[in-house]
Amino acid sequence: MGRIPILRDFIGIIKDKASQSKAALLSDPKTLSLHLALLRATTHDPFTPPDPRHLATLLASGHTSRATVSTAIEALMDRLQTTRDASVAIKCLITVHHIIKRGSFILQDRLSVYPSNGGRNYLKLSNFRDKTTLLTWELSYWVRWYALYLENLLQTSRVLGFFLSSASSSVDNNEEEEEKVSSLTNSQLLKEINSLGNLIEQISRMPNSLHTNGNILVDEVLGMVGEDYLASTNEVSIRVSEFKERLSCLSVFESVELGFALKRLEDCKERLSALGQMRNVLVETVWGSISEMKDQVGNDELYGEEGRLMTMESSKNKVSESSRYGERVLKLGDSVDFFSGRFSKLQY
Repeated sequence: MGRIPILRDFIGIIKDKASQSKAALLSDPKTLSLHLALLRATTHDPFTPPDPRHLATLLASGHTSRATVSTAIEALMDRLQTTRDASVAIKCLITVHHIIKRGSFILQDRLSVYPSNGGRNYLKLSNFRDKTTLLTWELSYWVRWYALYLENLLQTSRVLGFFLSSASSSVDNNEEEEEKVSSLTNSQLLKEINSLGNLIEQISRMPNSLHTNGNILVDEVLGMVGEDYLASTNEVSIRVSEFKERLSCLSVFESVELGFALKRLEDCKERLSALGQMRNVLVETVWGSISEMKDQVGNDELYGEEGRLMTMESSKNKVSESSRYGERVLKLGDSVDFFSGRFSKLQY
């Protein structure tokens, strides 16, 4: 049994050298350093993470031309989708994650639209399995989960309008983010909190395999996902606070959808609490706010039989907003309601 990993490591070294030699012969001299950096960052060694120097070279391509950026993304995705080695695959995914967190706008933008025709699971790793050793078999679980997680991260970033946990979305921008959130409609706010819920739910489904405990590649993934988790709970906190301001203005349908979203988030707490690296005072405060808000949304006043009938009846009597266009013209003394309850009514 001990000879298989040794032989595999030797074969991996040969493959890495062969790939680099091939790149040196066939690559365009203008992008040769880029191809070599990618190959050196995504070696077959299951015990070393991508070298920061090679990652820096890849990230630096984001400050060049669009053609070079396209070459970088296509080369990364080609290596990711053609490899059958768990170590190479997980290092490619770590590189993708670094682009999301630290890449330039043009690099992030090219990644988010790859391939140009879109489609679900574009990372194409849902069936990935490396059966070479017990370690690579268990790393394959991480590859499949991590690929799906990154898809969720990209999708959530599209919904929010910025790359979550990237340098441009620091928690220092909370005040600006709160102002933006306060201008959203209820349906937009629900869409965002549902998308964040999908992401946190995917985090809670991470593998817990015995033979990868302490593996440096898995630890690297956990560290990066942990940062995303803190950022996502911060975004949830902002939106939960906003919903508290609007609670009395929600329709019964919006209240029900919000209740489901909060319940789904709360269901993730148990699974995430078992992960020591996911514990944080701020996070615990957010979970408390979610629980409190869920109780408020689900109280008898909103969900009791009488309350439900009254709200439903009032909803039936409302005329659609589009058919009341003529009534939108403001007259002296009319009041204007903002989406957020933070603002008082303004008189005109």
